[in-house]
Amino acid sequence: MKTIRIQPLTREAFAPFGQVIEREGAHNFPINAGKCTRYHDLAKIETMGEHARPMISLLRGEPYPLPLELTMVERHPLGSQAFIPLTAHPFLVVVAEETKNGPGEPIAFRTAPGQGVNIGRNVWHGILTPLDGVSDFAVVDRGGEGVNLEEHFYEERYLVR
Repeated sequence: MKTIRIQPLTREAFAPFGQVIEREGAHNFPINAGKCTRYHDLAKIETMGEHARPMISLLRGEPYPLPLELTMVERHPLGSQAFIPLTAHPFLVVVAEETKNGPGEPIAFRTAPGQGVNIGRNVWHGILTPLDGVSDFAVVDRGGEGVNLEEHFYEERYLVR
């Protein structure tokens, strides 16, 4: 079993897979007579298909213990998928580059408090994996007709630690 070391989530390291959603370093400006700050245009929401539409959902996930055995990744060929935490617990983000034989070796990131991610359309990724406690998320992804889920099961398991 191969071991995947978890690294901190940064904009630069995650850029090939999507965007990190966070206030740190984001373009911002005051609104509402200066009583509010808008952190603007943090992610590219993608929806493909004639009847596609962006949708917002809420998720509540139970925490996973580490180390974690990873056997599967998935992707959404018709739209991006954003996970915005509503609780302070970190979560694990696993992604993999596309190769000629399917998804490559996974990369694992641990979010800091306040960080979310927008996983780009057609990017291989692990399932939502909260850490350290029950966690709530707002999810922005694609609704509409068409099959928007592909799964890949690795021949060799990975241990994420």
